[in-house]
Amino acid sequence: MSYLDLRGHQVWSVEYKPLFKPRAERVVLLHGGLSATEDWDHAILPAVKKDFHVFGYDRTAHGRTKMREGFYHFDFQCDEAIAYLEDVVKEPAHLIGWSDGGIIALYVALKRPDLVKSIVAIGANYHYDCGAIHDVLTIEISDEDKSKFASRSGQDPELLEVIVRKAYEVWATEPNLTLKDLGRITAPTLILAGDDEPFTSEHTFSMYEALPNARLAIIPGASHYVPKEKRIQTQSAIKDFYQELRNGMHYPMTRWPNRRKSETERLRGDS
Repeated sequence: MSYLDLRGHQVWSVEYKPLFKPRAERVVLLHGGLSATEDWDHAILPAVKKDFHVFGYDRTAHGRTKMREGFYHFDFQCDEAIAYLEDVVKEPAHLIGWSDGGIIALYVALKRPDLVKSIVAIGANYHYDCGAIHDVLTIEISDEDKSKFASRSGQDPELLEVIVRKAYEVWATEPNLTLKDLGRITAPTLILAGDDEPFTSEHTFSMYEALPNARLAIIPGASHYVPKEKRIQTQSAIKDFYQELRNGMHYPMTRWPNRRKSETERLRGDS
């Protein structure tokens, strides 16, 4: 765990190497908005730490990484993720993103599909018009939050309000991907969500159905914080997804396909 120079900006980065797999495939953890790697990596690591070489980093203006111009727009965060993949990971990777992190994974898969082996998008939306409400007028930041922010990043605690307000402003107009955009993402993708997300269930289902190579996992009795509220179920879904990929099942092959019927028949060579 340390800072590294990512094209002129100091970024906090973590790395977990499996003990017995020196050439393990790479996984990159993309934390949620207004969050940090250390806020959620412990909830996901049990699913991947044994078999994968895991990386994570705090995005600009998040966690231990300081703010800079343009920091919250998704195009900016997508380019930062691409830079991290190119300069630090140095090869294509599996992306696991929570909330904004899941959105960024989708953006990266569209802009640089050559860098993405698969996606796990947890509690992600693809368009700002998803039923969620982000009202900048209701923002309340506690002294405890400010103190935690200052301790992590070494920045003025009052800067946290600037960052939070910017996040809410961006969420009012971004992301703005379309179903047609999602249809261009060919990487195997697991869409995972709680059954009580801030956006509508229809939004989640439309995202899943638009992706040509997606699986869907809805965890019951969970909210947007599903990785923490239902750790075992979340980890199990991720493990199962990666097990299929390791077994060479890069497209779901079921006994009674419906949405996947045409592609299943093509792959099987059925007439």
